[in-house]
Amino acid sequence: MNIESKYRVEPGSEVDLSTWKTDDADGVDRDQIEAQTEANTLAISELQHKLYAQQQRSVLIVLQAMDAAGKDSTIRRVFGRVNPQGVQVTSFKRPTEDERAHDFLWRIHQHTPRRGHIAIFNRSHYEDVLVARVDDLVKKDRWSKRYDIINGFEQGLVNGDTEIVKIYLHLSKDRQKQKLTQRLTDPTKNWKFEAGDISTRSKWDQYMTAYQDAISICNTNHAPWYIVPTDRKWYRVFVISEIVRATLESINPQFPDPKLDPASAMKLLEQIT
Repeated sequence: MNIESKYRVEPGSEVDLSTWKTDDADGVDRDQIEAQTEANTLAISELQHKLYAQQQRSVLIVLQAMDAAGKDSTIRRVFGRVNPQGVQVTSFKRPTEDERAHDFLWRIHQHTPRRGHIAIFNRSHYEDVLVARVDDLVKKDRWSKRYDIINGFEQGLVNGDTEIVKIYLHLSKDRQKQKLTQRLTDPTKNWKFEAGDISTRSKWDQYMTAYQDAISICNTNHAPWYIVPTDRKWYRVFVISEIVRATLESINPQFPDPKLDPASAMKLLEQIT
C-alpha cells in the first residue's frame, strides 16, 4: 500500500470531507505500524541531516486541523529525532495589531524555510480563508480573493526550491468531543482548553465547508494536500511519517563534496604539532 498516494488529494478534484475516513486503522497490525513509524523517524533524521548539509532545497510542512486533532503531538513524534538546528516550528495564532496592519501573508513569509531547513507551520496562511471566513473577520469579497493569492505565494516558494506538503488532520466530531472532555477532566491538560474551543466547535459544519473549499481550490501538483485520518494517534503519526519520509526521499539530498581534499588536509593536519 502506497500511503503517500492513498491520502493525497487528486488535483482538480472537489473535496467532500464526509467521504474521507477519520479512522482508517481497522485490521491494521498496530505493532507493525509502530515499528515502521520508528524506522521512518530515523530515516527522516538522516535525510534532514543531508538536506541541512547540502543547503540547496528546503521543505515546508503545513499542518491544519480542528482543535484537539493532535498537531503538537504529531510534530513531537515525527520530528523528535531531527537536529533542532535544521528545523523551525511556527504556530500562527490570532494576528497581532502590527500583523493586521500588513497584508495577510506578511507574517507568514517571515517564517518560510531557508535552504537546508524544514519549516513546520502549526496552522498557517490558511487561517485567513478559514477563521477569517467562518467568523466573518473580513468580508467575502476579500477572503474569496485569497485563494488565488495563496496559490501564487506557494508557487513562488516552489520556484525558490521549497518543497511544500500540506496536511489536513481529519478528526471526527465525536473524537474531538472526547479530546476536549479530557482537557477539562485531566488536571494536566486543563491548560490546553480555551473558551474559544467551544465557539469553534459550535461552527463545525461551517468549518468543514471552509476546509473543503480551501483544500479543493488550493490543491496543486506542486503544493498538494493530504487528508490524514486522525481519530487514532498511532495511525495518524504513521501516515504523516510516511508522507514526510517520501517527500524527503523524492528530494534525495546528498552530502556535498568536501571543500578540501581530505588526504591533503590530513597531511597538513599531521604537520601541526
